[in-house]
Amino acid sequence: MIAASFLFACMGVCVKLGAAYFSAGELVFYRGFVAMLIVAGVVRWRGVPLRTRYAATHLRRSLAGFVSLAAYFCAITLIPLAAAVTLSYTSPLFLALLVMFWAKGEHAPSLYPSLGVGFVGVVLLLQPTIEQRQWLGGLLGLAAGVISSMAYFNLRRLGVLGEPEWRTVFYFSAFSSIGALPWAMVAHAGKPVPTAGWLLVLGVGGFGAAAQWCMTTAYARGRTLVTASLAYTTVVFSSLFGLLLWHERLTTMAWLGIALIIAAGIAATRPGPPRRPAVAEL
Repeated sequence: MIAASFLFACMGVCVKLGAAYFSAGELVFYRGFVAMLIVAGVVRWRGVPLRTRYAATHLRRSLAGFVSLAAYFCAITLIPLAAAVTLSYTSPLFLALLVMFWAKGEHAPSLYPSLGVGFVGVVLLLQPTIEQRQWLGGLLGLAAGVISSMAYFNLRRLGVLGEPEWRTVFYFSAFSSIGALPWAMVAHAGKPVPTAGWLLVLGVGGFGAAAQWCMTTAYARGRTLVTASLAYTTVVFSSLFGLLLWHERLTTMAWLGIALIIAAGIAATRPGPPRRPAVAEL
């Protein structure tokens, strides 16, 4: 999952740089299309069949992932990279809520204060963006976190069902490219794109595909909440990239919010009661 986090941070850098040449809709389309081509080539080389018996689960995972990805890309273009990444990575908090609901009460009581601390962090992180009239980017980043928790939930289910990682990544990439195509066509400005822009597009798709495979493998083979907590390393990588490339400096309140969100996410992954049959089925 740490490898996935680094690759996702690299993808975020390409998205933020690519916003100078492409609209958010185009970036989402190329993210899915390039990744789909890469995965299709690998699948063909490995001889993995694309036919699946779990189309409904793939559809739920892909739909949630696509909407979350669109919101995330828009947020990256509007607010500092570290803030956008942190808000999108509130997903472990919402994932914990999903697990609590699925487990029907069989969860650790410590989840309640952990979630409370996490949402306080969200408020602190959103406040500076709203004060700087970047409220839309902040809300989009938070929406990405909420919706992606549903995608991660279904990722785990696909892993338990035995779906190969590359098949899962392929369907998500294909769904994203098809879903974003109308948006990209409407948003296309028609201006010429330099070579640097197309290289960034390849970076968005390539880094995204590699990160998606690493993340899918992590959720399929590891514990759902533990894997989700490791995703917070993306915040570290993104913060460093934002500081080095754009000299982004967040307020003290924003950094406090980031710290609380990370702490709450990690706390939410602590083992609960020894007997949790409902969670084991995820």
